[in-house]
Amino acid sequence: MVTLVQLQSLYPRAKAGHVEAIAANSTAVFTEFGISQLPNRLHFFLAQIGHESGGLSVVEENLNYSATRLMQVFPNRFPTLASAEAVAGSAQRIGNSIYASRMGNGDAASGDGFRYRGRGYIQLTGKNNYRLVGAHAGIDLIGDPDRAFAPADALRVACGFWALNNLNAVCDTGDFTQLTKRINGGTIGMPDRLAWLDKVRRTLSSPPNRQPAVETVRAVQRALMARGFNGVGAADGDLGDHTAAAIRLFRSRNGMPDGLIDDALLAVLGVG
Repeated sequence: MVTLVQLQSLYPRAKAGHVEAIAANSTAVFTEFGISQLPNRLHFFLAQIGHESGGLSVVEENLNYSATRLMQVFPNRFPTLASAEAVAGSAQRIGNSIYASRMGNGDAASGDGFRYRGRGYIQLTGKNNYRLVGAHAGIDLIGDPDRAFAPADALRVACGFWALNNLNAVCDTGDFTQLTKRINGGTIGMPDRLAWLDKVRRTLSSPPNRQPAVETVRAVQRALMARGFNGVGAADGDLGDHTAAAIRLFRSRNGMPDGLIDDALLAVLGVG
C-alpha cells in the first residue's frame, strides 16, 4: 500500500499528523472502499485530494474575507459594501451568511453555514453532504463535524465521499477529466490536478528493472497507437513520461497491475 515515506514525498506541506494517520490506516480503509483494487483508483484519489487540500495543507475552509473581497467572490450575497461590512471580519458570520438556506443548511441564524463549512481532503461543505458522506463513512458528522478534518478520520471521510458518488466506476474508465467534473462540478484547477496525478504516479511507481530494447519500446508504442493511445506521441523507442503514462492507462483499462513493459504487457499487445 502507500508507505509513510511515499506520503511524505507526496505531501511535504501536510498538516501535522495527517500523513502518519493515512500511512497507518490506508491499507484497511482503501481495501474497504475498493480504492486499492486498481491503480487508477488509488492514483486518481491521491491526486484529487492533493489538489483539493493543497497537499493536505488546507483541511479547513478559510473564511477570512475583507468586505471588498466578499463583494468580489460572492456578488449575489453582498451586492453592496454595507451588506459586506456587516459580516466582514468574522468567519462565523461570513460562513453563516454565504451558506445560509442551501445544501440542507438552515438560515443564517441557525449557525449551519459555519458549522458545516468546508472541511477535509475534499472540502466537504453543507449539512446534507455531511449527513450523506457521514453515513457512507460510518461517522456521525452531523453531531461532530470537526471529525471531517481530524487526522484520525479525514481519510475515511474522503473515502465516504468517494463511495457516495460512485467515483471508483469513473476511475475505471480512465477519464480523469470526467472524475474532476464529478468532484468539482467543472474542470477548475485542471492543470494542477494533472500535475498532482503525474506526481502521484512518479512517487508510487517502481523503477523498471531494465530499460527494454529500443525496438521493443517502438513495437509497444506502435501497438498502443494502433489502439488509440496517441498520448505516446511517436514510436521513437524512448520510454519517456508520455509513453509510460499511456502504458499505465492501457494496463489499468485491461485489469493489469501497475507497471511498465513486461512479458504480460507484450503478450496482451501481441508484441513478439
